[in-house]
Amino acid sequence: MKNQRGIIFLIVLAQFCSTSLWFASNAILADLIKNFELAETALPNLTSAVQFGFIIGTFLFAILSIADRFSPSQVFFVSAIIAATANLCTILDGNSFLSLLTIRFVTGFFLAGIYPVGMKIASDYRDQGLGKALGFLVGALVLGTAFPHLLSASIYSLDWKWVIITTSVIAIFGGLIILILVPDGPFRKRNFTPKLASIKNIFQNSTLRNAAFGYFGHMWELYAFWAFTPIIIATFLKLNPEVSLNISLLSFMVIAIGSIACVLGGYLARKNGEKQVARFSLLISCCCCLLSPFVFALASEPVFIGFLLIWGMAVVADSPLFSTLVAQNAPAESKATALTIVNCIGFAITIVSIQLVSLLSIYIDAQYLYMVLALGPLVGLVFLFSNKKQALKKQAV
Repeated sequence: MKNQRGIIFLIVLAQFCSTSLWFASNAILADLIKNFELAETALPNLTSAVQFGFIIGTFLFAILSIADRFSPSQVFFVSAIIAATANLCTILDGNSFLSLLTIRFVTGFFLAGIYPVGMKIASDYRDQGLGKALGFLVGALVLGTAFPHLLSASIYSLDWKWVIITTSVIAIFGGLIILILVPDGPFRKRNFTPKLASIKNIFQNSTLRNAAFGYFGHMWELYAFWAFTPIIIATFLKLNPEVSLNISLLSFMVIAIGSIACVLGGYLARKNGEKQVARFSLLISCCCCLLSPFVFALASEPVFIGFLLIWGMAVVADSPLFSTLVAQNAPAESKATALTIVNCIGFAITIVSIQLVSLLSIYIDAQYLYMVLALGPLVGLVFLFSNKKQALKKQAV
């Protein structure tokens, strides 16, 4: 297929299919706890396992320049097959907490060959208008992340094993789409040898460095919010027993609405610039973190749902914009390495924030717990506005 829009659509579809593996265990956590006699506190550990696998995977993919040396489409396909197979092992009867952690780790490891590589493939097809393309691509990731929650919503009565089977099957389908229909892009430049120096060089560019640190602040909040969304809803229900909400369905809505925000962010960035839209998104999500105790205290179901939907949009709208800034400012021959290493560090930060929220939940009242997530957006805003000050200084000179 020569049509560029058609190619981007196929990449978006494949990204949605394959990233549905990410939160598959989160969506069926209650069933895993029941069937494998897990502790009630298994959520942060299972989530951290897939994040840790992704970190190790992205680190090795970056060090070895896998997607710069080899065909990104083939890397995506092989990664999708292995990640889907690992995910499918979740339904085995003999699983224990340790084996489930291993399954999630392996799944996360090969997601490193899907998410950042998908962005690399898109950047190889788009020299201009990359922000818009990545808006759709990250939107697909968001929708894929939310999809298992929809499958597990009680109104569909889908058995937990079929949630796993379904996500694995569509992930393989996504890999086949890329392998068969998406050849290497016209703007691709190969890098035949691993270059450790390229990682160092990435952070010598001040514009790229500030964009990366903005992304790191964004990641502090994002996956902790996604991981704890069902718990946030459950907390509200506990505080307001007269309210009845479908936790899985609302979790899907809160996470999935971020896909719309990613696309809108891409369009807004074409007019206002990536940095400006990213700053606004970080500011809104920071305010959501700080306002969360008041929303719990209001005890209003419409306000609570509306607030979560706004938070769900703001928390991820800037993600494709940061990826765009990284891709645009990285050397062409090291673009995949730059995207991958920035992803690697960002996801390492998610483990810290997820575990910190889990630890603080023992000592802090649940309605005040999520204020700690504001630390990330605050740091990100500092670096993004620092970048603005540098630009003003250059103009003055």
